[in-house]
Parts: sequence; structure tokens; C-alpha cells
Amino acid sequence: MRRIYLDNNATTQIATEVVEAMLPCFRESYGNASSVHWYGQEAKALMDKGRQQVATFLHAEPNEIVFTSGGTESDNLAIRGIVESVPGTGKHVITSQIEHHAVLHACQMLQKLGIKVTYAPVDAEGLVDPAEIEKSITPETVLISIMHSNNEIGTIQPVQEIGAIARARDIYFHTDAVQAAGKVPLDVEQMGVDLLSIAGHKFHAPKGVGALYIKKGTKIRPLLYGGAHERNRRAGTESIPHIVALGRAAELAMTEMENNTRRILELRDYCETEILRRVPHTFLNGSRTRRIPNTANIRFDQVESEALLINLDLAGVACSTGSACASGSIEPSHVLTALGLPPEQAFSSVRFSLSKFTTREEIDHVLNLLPEMVERLREKSPQHNKSFVMHAE
Repeated sequence: MRRIYLDNNATTQIATEVVEAMLPCFRESYGNASSVHWYGQEAKALMDKGRQQVATFLHAEPNEIVFTSGGTESDNLAIRGIVESVPGTGKHVITSQIEHHAVLHACQMLQKLGIKVTYAPVDAEGLVDPAEIEKSITPETVLISIMHSNNEIGTIQPVQEIGAIARARDIYFHTDAVQAAGKVPLDVEQMGVDLLSIAGHKFHAPKGVGALYIKKGTKIRPLLYGGAHERNRRAGTESIPHIVALGRAAELAMTEMENNTRRILELRDYCETEILRRVPHTFLNGSRTRRIPNTANIRFDQVESEALLINLDLAGVACSTGSACASGSIEPSHVLTALGLPPEQAFSSVRFSLSKFTTREEIDHVLNLLPEMVERLREKSPQHNKSFVMHAE
């Protein structure tokens, strides 16, 4: 059976160049970067190169990059690390209703410890209003954490405007840029962020590696205690193969981004336009223009998204209803309900996310499958005819 992968916001295929860069670290350059002998210094040189590559990718300095196990650890280190480093009680954090669960659950944990958290709303396109953030600031506010790009609908937030507000009020600003990395340029100075999270497996590096940018001079309390690794910010022996992979993936992304972005955007727009044209009663969730180039979240009214996903999977096509971290949840997407969608519409939505490996032929194959598949599922829906009559009225 032919298999097509359209779930690249969950994870991506590792690039061949990245695998090739990693292999010597398993076979030859396997030293501990903290060791003083030749093997250790060779490993340290590889780690330093990876750090420089990631720093260049983010327009940062190498000593501002801390390697982590991925986006979840980076988000937790940023949020908990800042809040716990600020002395005193009565602290306050501002975030949004549509953050990844790595941010939301970290904030909920802080609430249990007595920290106040404001969850800013979004509009129908999934956009945070910077004025709403500014209005939420109190004298106790120590951190603002607003994601760069949403993992379910792709909406790009006004990070630069929020960064300016945070800087003017002398408040730390963190952005979860996990879904943005490799898809759009990231410049930490231009955005005005103090902390920024990325994860390698979202842009063709392996799972298990990420990074947190921490602006020079930012005080942060570590999550892990042990050695003095990562300038005392993240204890534990560094995984040189993963760091090399992240650096190489960042380097590739910088080199290929302009061409890849243009091609992926054209493919996504073609896919999206044709689905909306060929399949009746379908709608785009989120912003049509202000989003990362690879993501389309589409609502198929009167179709249960899980049933559609199963049918697509049986036909060899992989996509998702949203965050892979929330799979198995019986609750509707918190992102889609924050847009104002009722549960039945949230449960009818599917995310298609492309990568540089996606082809026009694959998209055409999916487009040929969808109309009949959706119609068949709608015929089984007891509310199908009644609902569409109501829509027509």
C-alpha cells in the first residue's frame, strides 16, 4: 500500500544529511564532552559547533543556547526557571488559552503552588491581542509566555509587538517557537524575547533534542541538578549525536528555507483550495494569511474527525486532529474551542501538515480520496440532512 505522511507538525522525517552527521558520534567521536582527554575534547568541539549553528539559526550568541531533551523540557525550564528564580511571593504569569500543553500544564502546576496565571483569549483566527496582554499586566507579573506559531492551526502570533510591551515593562518574555523553527525565520533580538524554545524533531532532526535560548543576563533556576553542564543551567552529560543533529538540521533549514517555504506554501494552498472546492461544507480553521506555510486545519461538517482519520489511515494517509501530545483525549481541542467553535465542529476538524518531502503527486492522491470518503461518512451521520437544511436556511 502506498503511504503518505501529512502529519509533520507531530514529527518529521529525519533528513539524510542529519543522519550522516550523527553517525561518526556513535562510532568514533563518542567521548564525554566534559572529559579533558583527546576524546572528550573532540566531543566538545562537535558540541561547540552545534551550539554555534543553533545560535546562528536564532540570531543569538552561542553562550545563550542551552541544549535540552526537546520542546517540553525547554518550555518547562523557561517558565518554571524564571518564576522560581524571582524572589518573593504573589507572582503572576500571563499566557494564552491556545498554548501547547507543555506550557499550559506547567502554568497549571504553578497555580497549585499559589502563582497567579492569566490565560489571554484569542479571536476567531486564533490571534492574541497585544492590548489584551498589556491590560493583563500587574505589578506582580514576572513572565509572559506566548507561543510563536500554533501547532494545530498554524496561526503566527504578534510576538514582536508583545515583546516590545514586555521589554517596556521590564518583564521576562518567553515564546514557544517549536512549530515555527525551520518554517519561518527566527530572530530573537528582533522579536524582543528573553527565552525561546525549539525542538529538533519538528524540523528533520531526531526526537530527544531541543534547545532553549536564554538571553544573556537572564537569571534562571535549573530544573535538573548534578554537574555544571550547560553553564550550570541544565545538568547531565550532553548527547553529542543529538546536538550534532540539531546543529546540522538548523544549518540545513537556513540554507533551504526560502525555496522550501515557497514550494510548501504553494502545495498547502493548492491542497486547501481543492479540498474546500471539491468537498461541500468544509471550512478553514484559523487565519487564512497569518500562519506558518505548511499547516491547514480544515473542518468537515457532520463528519467525525476520528472516523475520517481512521479511513484515511486505512487508505495509507497519515494526518491528525491536532496535537499528538493530546491524542487519546476525549475532550475537544482546546485550541479550536478557544476560537469559538462548538464541540461538534471541533470534533469535525482535521490538520494536514506538510514538509519539504511532500510532493504534488501525494497531495493529488489525497484529493482524489477525500470527496467520496467524506460523503460516505456523512451518509452515516444521523444529523447530516437535518443540519445541512438548517445551514441552508
